[in-house]
Amino acid sequence: MSPAPPQRLLAGATILQLVPALRDDSVGRTAVDIARALLQSGARAMVAGKDGPLADEVAAIGGEFLPMATDTFNPLRIHANTRRLVNLIGSERIDIVHAQSVGAARSALAATRQMPVFLVTSFPDLLPGSTWPSTEWHRALARGHRVIAPSNYSSRVIVERYKIAPDRVSVIPRAVDTDAFDPAAVSNDRIEALREDWGIVSGTRVVLVPGRIAPCNGQLTMIDAARLLAGGKIAFIFAGDDRGHWLYARRLRRQAGVHGIDHLCRMVGPCADMPAALALADVVVVPALQPPRSGHAAAEAQAMGRPVVASALGNLPETMLCPPRMREDLRTGWLVTPGEPDELALAVGDALSLDVPAYTALSGRARQFAEFAFSPPNVAEVFRGLYTSLLARDV
Repeated sequence: MSPAPPQRLLAGATILQLVPALRDDSVGRTAVDIARALLQSGARAMVAGKDGPLADEVAAIGGEFLPMATDTFNPLRIHANTRRLVNLIGSERIDIVHAQSVGAARSALAATRQMPVFLVTSFPDLLPGSTWPSTEWHRALARGHRVIAPSNYSSRVIVERYKIAPDRVSVIPRAVDTDAFDPAAVSNDRIEALREDWGIVSGTRVVLVPGRIAPCNGQLTMIDAARLLAGGKIAFIFAGDDRGHWLYARRLRRQAGVHGIDHLCRMVGPCADMPAALALADVVVVPALQPPRSGHAAAEAQAMGRPVVASALGNLPETMLCPPRMREDLRTGWLVTPGEPDELALAVGDALSLDVPAYTALSGRARQFAEFAFSPPNVAEVFRGLYTSLLARDV
């Protein structure tokens, strides 16, 4: 009986990531984090996409950047990219191709059918529409040897829509910059500057509602809930761009006036220092009426050690710990029915009523959970494990 062939390891393997561009955004940052983790494992890390500010960072950590227009709808460009990928796979002895956009996936799928390599695909945070043209165009993302979904919520949609085996789908959330969103990294000066800028009197409790002002984000529900919480010394801060929905923003202000709480509600526009804004807050509310693009607002709030009250829809339940998934004494937030101001007011009131020891304990749990689930090194480690499991199959 011949001995089993040795298991392939990540050390010495070559992984090529295909990204839209090396911009300083969640996709670009994830690509750099993955490259760093691969290099630490002794693998070769290559990243292809449009140039961007993170290209130099890839090179600085020892990775290799290849300029390539991967995120394209042009059939001729996709065909040209396929030919280039076939040549790259052969000449650079690439073991895994990881496509992180639909255009890249279409080129990579055609190339990997011709070459003996593994294909990993990543779905975007915002799932494509369910109409036939959109579903067909994005089908390439469902044909990788391993398919990555950013949440359990999106993975269920992907499995149902594309009729793929659940064990081919891996859930890996987007990372949050837990170094920037760290209570220890935010100075009192930054917090006080925001307090002064927003006109918040010392001693006032702050309920922060981050995110773009838009009907789907449910700020009107928070206005209606604020009416029920207005007995105390509380400021309700809505931090987000309202330029795309100025009529809705005007409706929010009018509704606050109707309730007689317009002096408590402030529309402060986009905030350039969200870590300081979260540090200033006592409670962070995400009152969405539709599944959000991502759960980063809730994740960032917990990284800053703040309790979160969020709508129980989309991927939001996955971004915090609360009953029934977790025991009451281990919660980091509250989930509420979307569009129900009474329920929202009750949950926010519960968070605000925590005494100092209980609030401190919750804050510590929230920070610990965010570091575990969303820190860049931990998220990159999950990717590294996925690549390793694929190589282990190739024996």
